[in-house]
Order: sequence, then structure tokens, then C-alpha cells
Amino acid sequence: MVNSFCAANRQFQLGAKMLVLSRHPQQREGISFCAGDVRNFDFPDGDFSHVLHLATPASAALNNSRPFEMQEICVDGTRRVLEFSKSHGVKGFLLASSGAIYGRQPSDLEKMPEDFMGGPDPLDPRSAYAEGKRMAEWMCAASGLEVKIARGFAFLGPYLPLDAHFAAGNFIADALAARPVVVRGDGTAVRSYLYAADLAIWLWTILIRGQSRRAYNVGSEQEINIADLARAIAGSGPVEVRGTPVVGEKPERYVPSTARARNELHLEEHIDLSESIRRTIAWHRLVRSP
Repeated sequence: MVNSFCAANRQFQLGAKMLVLSRHPQQREGISFCAGDVRNFDFPDGDFSHVLHLATPASAALNNSRPFEMQEICVDGTRRVLEFSKSHGVKGFLLASSGAIYGRQPSDLEKMPEDFMGGPDPLDPRSAYAEGKRMAEWMCAASGLEVKIARGFAFLGPYLPLDAHFAAGNFIADALAARPVVVRGDGTAVRSYLYAADLAIWLWTILIRGQSRRAYNVGSEQEINIADLARAIAGSGPVEVRGTPVVGEKPERYVPSTARARNELHLEEHIDLSESIRRTIAWHRLVRSP
């Protein structure tokens, strides 16, 4: 989002300004930084028209090992950002939520719509992130602000971690290291991936044109199972699928319906899956080169 803001600012000579809250601020042309933690940062002075609340660690390790901290970041962080927005007269607020708020997608539900009334298992400690995002959505809706909610699914593109819990990132790491691409499960789980450039377009559009207190799924409807994703990333290289499918068990699914975003906001995918994979690998090769 910072990259796309800078690019648009230069190309269209907008004269816009952005202040970024960061625990580890760095200098960047056209961007100001405020050092702090989203849960307790000091409010900066100035006038702000819009707030993009994107601050949540996408970390399965944190979610599983320190679930209270994960939920605290989601809930207390959202509370602090809402307090800042109300005190500074912010007119537009975007919450980056998650498709995780729906809980497990039923195997017979092809695409998850925004009005699906499921939810994460409240007795599973691993639901910390999902429950935190659900609470964050409620807080935004109850705040009285004009809030737009984007429920993100899975993505490809620059900055995708190659050493975290993201299957696509792990596969790319294997491919770049010229080793077999390893699928640790049975490869039947079904996912879809939106490219980062499209993601930025969708989030900016939801912020500016989305309806207040209305959620929009953000993702791709071009589905693929994990084994085929590994093969697409490996190209002509070897792939190892280490798990064995259970006979009669339907594959796990995590695929959004994006009809609301497409019909109401006229959003679309400009970059298909094969090109998303090619661009993501090319970017990582570029940053790894001397």
C-alpha cells in the first residue's frame, strides 16, 4: 500500500502525504513515520483525512504460541487506532480484516460469501487471530465512524515471506534453492491467490468507494489445489507430495466469493495466477541477486 501510494503520488502529482506508524521506522521519500506500537502509540499532531488499519502480524507461530498476545494486537490495536481516528476527525477508515472470521469453509460451499454466518471454533486456542479480527470488525461497526471492511484471503506478490506458514512462499523458497518443491500435506486443500498489485487496487477502492459498515471479500476466485500450486511454482522441477489423501474425505477449501466487490465496486482481477507466480518469483530473484 505504501508503494502504490508513492507511485500514484508521483505519477499523478497528487501532493498527498502519508504518515506510517511503525515499530521500526525507516526513511522513505515522500513518507513520514511515527514510531510506536499500534496498541499504545502516542497520537501524532496534524490533520488526517483517512486511516488504513493494516497492523496485525500474519504469524501462525505467534498465533499458536502466544494466542493472548495475538488477540491483544487485534483488539487493543484496533481500539487505539479508532480512538486516534475519532480524536482527529478522520472521514474514512479501512480495516484489513480476514476471511478467517468465517471459520472453516464447508466443503460443499464452493465460494465463501460475505453473508456466511459461520465462525471460528471458540474452544480452539488457535482461533485467536480469527476471533480478534471478528472483534475488530464489531468495534469498527460500533465506533460511529465511516468504516470500510476488507476481508482478505490469500495473496501472491513482492514481500511474500518465504519462511513462514504460507504454502506458496515455502514452495517458492524451494524452487529458488533448486531443490524439490515439498508439499507436507496431501495437496488436496483448495486455495486461490490474488496478486499484490490487484490487492492494492481493491483496498484503495474499498476505502474510497465502499459502503460504510459493509464487508467486502478481497481475493481471487481462480481456485487451485495445493499440489497443483506446487507444480505450477516448480515448473519443470520435481515436486514431492508427502501426505496421502483420505479416501472419501472432501478437500478443505478457502476460496472467496467476490461478487459483491465486482458488482458494487466494479473490481476485477487484472493478473491471473500464472502471471502472479511468475512475477512473485522474479521479484524474489531480483532482491536475492548481488
